[in-house]
Amino acid sequence: MCRSIKQLRQKNVEPTPEEIHAAALQFVRKVSGYRAPSRRNQIAFDHAVGEIADATRRLFADATRRLFAALEPRTDGRNLKS
Repeated sequence: MCRSIKQLRQKNVEPTPEEIHAAALQFVRKVSGYRAPSRRNQIAFDHAVGEIADATRRLFADATRRLFAALEPRTDGRNLKS
C-alpha cells in the first residue's frame, strides 16, 4: 500500500486538491489498516483524511519557497556530490 503514495513535491508544480486528498486517503488507510472502514468508523476515517489533507495544504502554503529552493541545484560549489 505504501508504494502507491506518490511524492507531491515537484519543482514549480503544486499538487492538485485531488492529489492531496488521494495521498491523505492512502496514508489513513495505511496507518488504520482499513481499506474501507465500517459504517461505524466512517466518520472518524473521513475526519482523519480531511485533517491530513488540510495539514498537507498548509505545508505547501507555508513552505513552498523553502521546499522548491531545496530542489534547485547548487552552483556555488558547496555541498555538491562527486
